[in-house]
Amino acid sequence: MADLSALLTSSKNLTSHLSRPDLPSVTLSLPQIEALSRRLVSRQPGTSTDTDRANYLLAQAHVDASALSNSIAHLNTSTTFSPLQPLQDTDVAGYLRIAHEQNLISTIEEGRKETQEAFYRVLEDRSQRDWEAKKKRVFEELGGRVASADRGMSDIRSSTLGKSTSAGPSVTLQMQGKMMAYDRVITDLNTARLRGTSFPIVHALIDASRAVASDSRSIQMTQNFHVLGKITAEPPALPPVEHAGAHILNAPLFERKYARVYLGDANSREAAILRKQIATGARQGLEEQYWDILERTVQARPMEARLGGDPSIANRVRAFLLVRYYRNGEWEDRIELIAGQPLWAKLFYLVRTGHITEAIAEAAKFQTAIDNREASFVTQFRTWLESPDRKLPKAHRDHLQAVYNAHMLHSLTVDPFKLALYKLMGKLEPSRRSVPLVTTTTEDWLWFQLAMVDEEEDGGLRALAEVLLGYGERHFDGPPGQQGRRGVWAGVLLMCGQFERAVAALWDHQETEVEAVHLAIALAYHGLLRVPSRSETSDMTPLSLSPAAPPALSLTTLIWRYVRQFVKMDAKEAMQYVYCVCLTSDQGNGVGKEQVETAWELTRRIIVLANSGPVWEELVGGIRAEGGKFTGVIEHGAPLLHLNTAQDFHAQILVRAAQNSEENDRIAEAIKLYNLAEDYATVVGCLAQALGNTIAQPTPDEKARALEKTAAEILRHYERANRAVGREREAVVRLLRIREAIEAKNSGRPEAALDIMESTDLIPLSGDIAKITRRAEEFRDLHEALQKNLQTYLVLTMDALQGVHQRVKSATVADATKQMTLASIRKKSRSLMVFAGILKYRMSPDVYSYLARLDVEIAL
Repeated sequence: MADLSALLTSSKNLTSHLSRPDLPSVTLSLPQIEALSRRLVSRQPGTSTDTDRANYLLAQAHVDASALSNSIAHLNTSTTFSPLQPLQDTDVAGYLRIAHEQNLISTIEEGRKETQEAFYRVLEDRSQRDWEAKKKRVFEELGGRVASADRGMSDIRSSTLGKSTSAGPSVTLQMQGKMMAYDRVITDLNTARLRGTSFPIVHALIDASRAVASDSRSIQMTQNFHVLGKITAEPPALPPVEHAGAHILNAPLFERKYARVYLGDANSREAAILRKQIATGARQGLEEQYWDILERTVQARPMEARLGGDPSIANRVRAFLLVRYYRNGEWEDRIELIAGQPLWAKLFYLVRTGHITEAIAEAAKFQTAIDNREASFVTQFRTWLESPDRKLPKAHRDHLQAVYNAHMLHSLTVDPFKLALYKLMGKLEPSRRSVPLVTTTTEDWLWFQLAMVDEEEDGGLRALAEVLLGYGERHFDGPPGQQGRRGVWAGVLLMCGQFERAVAALWDHQETEVEAVHLAIALAYHGLLRVPSRSETSDMTPLSLSPAAPPALSLTTLIWRYVRQFVKMDAKEAMQYVYCVCLTSDQGNGVGKEQVETAWELTRRIIVLANSGPVWEELVGGIRAEGGKFTGVIEHGAPLLHLNTAQDFHAQILVRAAQNSEENDRIAEAIKLYNLAEDYATVVGCLAQALGNTIAQPTPDEKARALEKTAAEILRHYERANRAVGREREAVVRLLRIREAIEAKNSGRPEAALDIMESTDLIPLSGDIAKITRRAEEFRDLHEALQKNLQTYLVLTMDALQGVHQRVKSATVADATKQMTLASIRKKSRSLMVFAGILKYRMSPDVYSYLARLDVEIAL
């Protein structure tokens, strides 16, 4: 080994050329160097092994990290946007160029900030909606409802209203009343469907909404239904007839009237005609609503209206204008008077309220005065109003455009109602959607948009829908959490043909969920609702949106989430809603078939969930005391479920519902369902299995009692009709006899218990060894329910033998008779033990020991 001193000397010589004579040398030991190094590192904040590694890796890539850090620390950003070359005071072009660049940079930065803020705002709203949807889903799965973040869940139970919340949902008393009002509409609808007649469902919903309207928000829902009635062109009542046959012949066809066109090609001619009808109907609905507002305004302020004795429509419009625009003896600015009247405003409001004939007559009455101001206006006004599509020929529109550009476009004093009339007649500037003093309310604005819609130009109703979707719910209903007019956004979507989105908008708010369900049913009835396929249906939201397909709404999701609130206590009403699922059965691509199958599934689910008892039998049917069957509500409405034969009804509803009931441990109901389905072999098989599971209970519970009662009733009918003959029925008979023997023994009648057990012929008690052996060999052929209860009836029989033995021994009878009876009991006890000994492998040792002990007691 080399000398350590020589090694130290040579190591010092390696750095001798780097030494500086002005610095003293420091001699430290290795522990001192390590301690100082650790102290130095601890004084440096942020210093870590990771930083050292990073610097090392950057150094390998020829990056001087320390120099870059120093440059960044001394960076001056104040001159970042300063010109590279200094500008002279007289360099105006350079200054403007720099100012332009700075404006561009500022605009880009502001746009970036706005976009970022909008992104995070939309993200927050979406996250909140997703969270609310998930929360609602969880509560619904648990049987509850989510009211709001700061509202507790109430638990109001009211059997008098026909609804119960014992299943868990929180339903307010007000909501219960609303649900009851709408329930009657659905029941009447299905009654009409069963008769094969049409039903004015929208107008029935209007009446129901009026009956429960309590505030402005409720009135908004009535208005939405009113608009839908106009869109569907549904008459308020069916034509009067003298008999049912004429009723069917004369009634207009409502059910699925628009389904073929609405679900077909959106670019077809028929689809364009349907969109025109939607726009026209929505506009007419808004016109009737505004006329109601006008009438109420005039009646509320008669002194200002000065209606007088003229009840004409034109005079009432004049009175309304006095209330609205006349103050302190003067008309508002920009209101132009013609022949002393605000004629432009008068004509506009006649059109706005849908009084076309009166508008034409009023224009003709003042034609000379109007023509002096605007030549040929009256002629074009009449042509526009009398045209089927409210559209002027191109030459007339070009003339109106020229007049509009020359005298109105940039004028600050033009009458706004005159401006609005020109825009409507010529469909001018459709992108400028507002007219001051004219489109002051949401309804006015919407009416103006619908009046401007042209399916042949500018995208028609679909383009308007895109614009409205761009505005969003916040623009119409207000931000979430604020008490606005809930339902306005749904009405907006309804008017532009976005029916699925309209229903979803109502469903998103608890206070309008009831209306959402019934609006969806009304739309489905008229064929104006598209439902998604099973693969496209989401568990979180009923609305399915896809870039490649129009919106679709899961009617089944809405209906099930609605009826599950009262399905246990009012299953018959729940079924009325399930019948409505099949309204969309004609939708193509297999979706309609899926809807029917889903309706069957919901029906079976209702049968399983419904409370048992007489009401349950009213739902599914039952057997009368004399043996005949009676039909339940579901079978009565089977045609609405597309189950037109008894075999289909039995296979799709009763049998499968019975299987589901078995899985949910509702054996008694399952047996009744199998019986109604005439599957008698399965009935007795289920009875045997169920009785075999309960027969060992010393004191049967309520469910076991009900099962045994059902088994006795069914067995009595089957024996009378000679049905389901075989080992299963024989097993049921024997199991019921075993229960009778148990009851007799428990009531202190061992003789009766013994007689009953001997009548079952399950245990050979004759003492014949050959017979005992043969019966033991045949044991494996018994029904499984009897085999597994061997211990039960062996112990029962032995207990009965012991009880009889004790009574005979203590009885005061002749000695010869007593000895004969005791000998018979001993023979039977010995026979039982021989039989038990052969089958000893099928019972526990404790049971066999118990039997042996009793046998010894009897033998003594």
